[in-house]
Amino acid sequence: MQNIKKIVITGGPCAGKSTAMSWIRNAFAQRGYAVLIVPETATELITGGVAPWTCGTNIDYQLCQVELQMTKERLFLQAAETMKEEKILIVCDRGVMDNKAYMEAEEFGRVLSALGANEVRSRDSYDAVFHLVTAANGAESFYSSANNSARYETVEQAVALDDRLLACWTGHKHLRVIDNSTDFEGKMRRLETEIAEFLGENHPYEMERKFLIAYPDIEWLEHNPLCRRVEIEQVYLQSAKGEELRIRRRGEGGNYIYYETRKRSIDGMKRISTETRLTEEEYRRLLKSADPARHPITKNRYCLNYDTQYFEIDVYPFWQDRAILEIEVADEAAEIHFPDQIRVLEEVTGDPSYKNAALAKMEV
Repeated sequence: MQNIKKIVITGGPCAGKSTAMSWIRNAFAQRGYAVLIVPETATELITGGVAPWTCGTNIDYQLCQVELQMTKERLFLQAAETMKEEKILIVCDRGVMDNKAYMEAEEFGRVLSALGANEVRSRDSYDAVFHLVTAANGAESFYSSANNSARYETVEQAVALDDRLLACWTGHKHLRVIDNSTDFEGKMRRLETEIAEFLGENHPYEMERKFLIAYPDIEWLEHNPLCRRVEIEQVYLQSAKGEELRIRRRGEGGNYIYYETRKRSIDGMKRISTETRLTEEEYRRLLKSADPARHPITKNRYCLNYDTQYFEIDVYPFWQDRAILEIEVADEAAEIHFPDQIRVLEEVTGDPSYKNAALAKMEV
């Protein structure tokens, strides 16, 4: 059976995306993947003479760019499905959500609506997102426009754009940030490692740390440009002993994506997890197999980027004094830096009473 994954490599100007494409192709071809690269649409259009300053308006240009991006991704997926390889990795040099950084949120909504799309589905159509931080932030001496004639930003503009791009993707369920804390080769190796971890190539399990925190400052979260609220409904299904089977509705504003997840614990921090995308019809059909001993879990999840870390803060309707914060880690001993606005009460990684499966049995 084919295993096709579609990921995005994004980030600010002069972040290393062009080199990353070549690096990923070579690294994952050696791991047995057919690697398909979807070229950056903006560079194609601008170098071809189609740009925000040549079209009638920026909206006119963005309509062209987003439609071409969607068309290319659809055709690459169509081609992938005809290939004989079992493992196929589609790598997008930027994705649809990057366009939001170049217009107002209302304008971006109009563009998506005109193309029959919405923000939730556009963001979550990708399986994972990897954000490379611009060289203008942490590696200023290497910031240059020499390898991209379409690049025009100053160092200050590049840093601001990098933040806007990261904000556009915040809310995605698998977003990772690759900073400039090492030399460039180290940056590429860290990117390769993050992608391999996502694909389950380094090990087949995910590692999470979980913390009980004081009820967060919702106003601060809501107004933080690097935070996004996502509505989640989670229902546990009847399953075999030792296995956790659940379905989830995830999205906002009436637009949702649906998943089925199977999990098996290895120890307190490690779990083997497999996930399948569902249609709304499949989700509703599976609701009939809900475990009668557990009620549905509803929560607001605040996805927060902070110091190149990606936190998920779950706020439940039955708690007014506390919440749960989770973070996926590649290294069990990794140091975690919490924002000053978050007050950690205790770490509860491995504590079964704070698992969603246990919370679903609570009297509410």
